[in-house]
Amino acid sequence: MENMVEHLARERSMEWREALRKSIKAKDRTSLERVAMPEADPAERAKSHVEVNQGLSVQMAVEESRRCLDCPDPTCIQGCPVSINIPKFIKYIEKKDFAGAARSLKETNALPAVCGRVCPQEIQCEASCFYTLKLKAPPVAIGHLERFAADWERKSGKMFIPEVAPANGIKVAVVGSGPSGLAVAGDLVRLGYAITVFEALHEPGGVLKYGIPEFRLPNEIVDVEINNLKKMGVEFLTNFVVGKTATIQELKAEGYQAFFAGSGAGLPNFMHIPGENANGIMSSNEYLTRVNLMNAAHDDYDTPVLLGKNVAVIGGGNTAMDSVRTAKRLGAERAMIIYRRTLAEMPARNEEIKHAQEEGIEFLNLNNPVEYFADKNGRVNRIRLQKMELGEPDASGRKKPIPIEGSEYELEADLVIVSVGVSPNPLIPQSIPGLKVSRWGTIVVDEKEMQSSVPELFAGGDIVRGGATVILAMGDGRHAAAGIDRYLQKKNRSAS
Repeated sequence: MENMVEHLARERSMEWREALRKSIKAKDRTSLERVAMPEADPAERAKSHVEVNQGLSVQMAVEESRRCLDCPDPTCIQGCPVSINIPKFIKYIEKKDFAGAARSLKETNALPAVCGRVCPQEIQCEASCFYTLKLKAPPVAIGHLERFAADWERKSGKMFIPEVAPANGIKVAVVGSGPSGLAVAGDLVRLGYAITVFEALHEPGGVLKYGIPEFRLPNEIVDVEINNLKKMGVEFLTNFVVGKTATIQELKAEGYQAFFAGSGAGLPNFMHIPGENANGIMSSNEYLTRVNLMNAAHDDYDTPVLLGKNVAVIGGGNTAMDSVRTAKRLGAERAMIIYRRTLAEMPARNEEIKHAQEEGIEFLNLNNPVEYFADKNGRVNRIRLQKMELGEPDASGRKKPIPIEGSEYELEADLVIVSVGVSPNPLIPQSIPGLKVSRWGTIVVDEKEMQSSVPELFAGGDIVRGGATVILAMGDGRHAAAGIDRYLQKKNRSAS
């Protein structure tokens, strides 16, 4: 039940927001133009790992916040997988209470600086903005404002650490430190649970560290968010492979009462075409992990990574864009995307495609590799491509690519990075007897509770979805945290 202090605080919050809403008329708000995110110069950034999006200034953020109408029925919240109170944090920015904006974000989002950079707001919260739905105008720049608030807090040196409930002595294990694992850990530690996150690699962060380049998401940003969780009491154990270092059964014997599997989809897919085993052909997972997590691009590290003069990346998603733009930064003279559909069907974010084009990336659309050739040393040197045309829509709703007979031709390439999807990490499913999995190898869960067929095991993110965005994985983590809490409360009531 809400106490008097909380009630008065809520009323005061509503009062100042109402006053702020009325201080500028709606028609004046809608006449304001959306701010543009400052970006590093394409010619310069293509030679370095400097972050492309430079962030909003205070003036720009306040101006953009004034566009928010603070709708009585904020549809933008419905478009957010972690249910951020978007008008609330934006009104704090308009009030120039940037610390308040950051605190508001952390009520539901453990990684605001991350989400403000890599979430596809254009198809989620911003797609549900009143401007988009009703006015057919550019939406409020929700993602830019989220990043601004989180960055302002970090630079201020006064990080807000959410309060946690008194320890309840119940241990929960989180497998994987990617976005879903970090989200579930953040929610459960607040409720008083003793949380241990087990990470197979040598640094926590999961796909945020190994899969996303620093020109999109600097590692220091991820480290700050993880350090906040550590300050809240979350323990991280690295170089620990659940299913190998210790099994779920062994961890149960150590007192863990519930488990969350957020081990991702790190098994790369290949096309199984002739010549694919040649040297110089690798998955985007391997390539990006070597560069992003293992610092292969830095002279003071000896992590090996193949470099190429003519680099071809197969695929059209965000990971393909990350790979080809990384290759350009590592000195490729010709960095190419080879994609079997057109630009319109490409699943990568529009922003990533735009940035890649600005940086000189070539797009060979309506092309598909059918064979690779190697030199006398076994290193790939050519690709045979077949031109494609689009037919009727397939199960995905996109037009199906159809090969054009007799259209094959060859293209020089000395490095090929395959980015045609991933499959779930099989280790957890294979190590738990009786666990129900789909024909794709994903863990089957109840969509509300995120609970698997093994009652104490919950799961979310790519191990359930087979491939998803950071924010969808975080949404899974939040739902799973609520489900774990309900499960443990019921279990411990029955035992007492």
